[in-house]
Amino acid sequence: MGAKGWAVAAWLAALAPAAAESPLSAIDWLSNSVAAPQPAAPAPGGAVTESAAPRAIAVTPLGQPSGDAVGLLPPSATGLPRALWGRAAPEAILARLDALPKDLPPALRSLLATLLLAEANPPLGTGGEDTLLLARVDRLLQMGKLDQAAALLDRAGPEATPERFRRYFDIALLQGFETQACGRMRARPEISPTYPARIFCLARGGDWPAAAVTLETAEALGILSDAEDALLARFLEPELDDGTPLSGDWRAPSPLVFRMLEAVGEPVPTNTLPLAFAWADLRPTRGWKAQLDAAERLARQGALAPNRLVGLYLRQKPSASGTVWERAAQVQALQEALARGRAGAVARTLPGVWAAMQRAGLSHAFSEHYGAELTRLGLDGPAAELAYEIGLMSPSYASVARRAAPEGRTAQFLAAVATGTVETRIAPGDMSSAVRAGFMAEGAPAPLTRLAQAEGVGVALLRAITLFAEGVEGDPDGVSDAIAYLRAAGLEDVARRAALELLITAGKA
Repeated sequence: MGAKGWAVAAWLAALAPAAAESPLSAIDWLSNSVAAPQPAAPAPGGAVTESAAPRAIAVTPLGQPSGDAVGLLPPSATGLPRALWGRAAPEAILARLDALPKDLPPALRSLLATLLLAEANPPLGTGGEDTLLLARVDRLLQMGKLDQAAALLDRAGPEATPERFRRYFDIALLQGFETQACGRMRARPEISPTYPARIFCLARGGDWPAAAVTLETAEALGILSDAEDALLARFLEPELDDGTPLSGDWRAPSPLVFRMLEAVGEPVPTNTLPLAFAWADLRPTRGWKAQLDAAERLARQGALAPNRLVGLYLRQKPSASGTVWERAAQVQALQEALARGRAGAVARTLPGVWAAMQRAGLSHAFSEHYGAELTRLGLDGPAAELAYEIGLMSPSYASVARRAAPEGRTAQFLAAVATGTVETRIAPGDMSSAVRAGFMAEGAPAPLTRLAQAEGVGVALLRAITLFAEGVEGDPDGVSDAIAYLRAAGLEDVARRAALELLITAGKA
């Protein structure tokens, strides 16, 4: 065999184990779309390697900053120090991220996103592994924040490493930009796509003969499972479909498999898949009902801007009855009343739509969009009290509170939280007492201060987020400590919004 033959054989053999491996990620649904770094082919006449397994090689281009330092938000925008992670090792930061509860209050969920997107000095011991960068991207993917994850990868350079590109490729698949991702893959041969990704991209580029040859090569090498082989064959030749469902367990597909199943007419419902898959239902090719269901699911977790959700509600008249249709009709009725400035119609509509949004877990998205507008209408009676609480959960909470607050200890205490004057009010209950204690504290709690000094402000903030979430479940001291530390770290707005969300949404005043 000549030198060229050895090179081709080494390349094909090296791809085989890479395609069979499980994704090396904390996320188990990433597509295995990019092969690991490949060993160099032997020179003519040189020794032949005895193993086709790829070698572990870490390459960092000269002059390129560490991926772990890459961010979208500079310190001037976040108010956080550039030495955010202090002397913490990457593994310690990842452990804190893993310890976070799955469901966080909206204000703390937003703070977490800020930490994930912040520009900061890389942690101690960072090499070329992108440990923190990949962990941040993975957490954003778990949170359904695909736009932010894609932007972070774009800033870092998605083609720089296989692990970066795998995530970039999957985001493109879920958002419908796979043609561009395939183009970037073709332009950079060193990315080394695995056979399923290569076949998919060749087909998407219109080169069906090359895709068919590549599938035959993969079959000859025996690197595809029977289920993968059948799916790829039907993807390339739809006429092979005889009506028999594809064999295989597709309950937890990767984005690549998800898109190919969709293409062959066997789509997997996204409501049973991780949150990131909901973005696939926001593509223009999907029906209004699927888009509404996906938008509500994403907005519920803070992954979709409230104005996009409301825009979908208003897109057309509901043609059926049911929960999502009912919410769309109610939002449309409220929007019409607001557009015409009819306070009476707003007062009649508001209780029903608010109750519906609360039941759906969408009260925060509703408040973000409508809160400030509702309080400017001059409503009276119960409608005014309801609009006041909704307004306190909007970004305009402080200006809402400065208007005449309704009578009652709870309403007055909420106004004091919103304006930072809790010392003037008596807390009406146990949780509001914990909130008051946090705002009245002088300085940060000692354990969090020591943690910040040892491992950085970022690690202490992750711990404060956990303390707050745990405190909501029954340890008010955790709420007090978290609020005190947030304020000491200069995050007064986050502290107030988190406290207001707790006291209003959870009804724990």
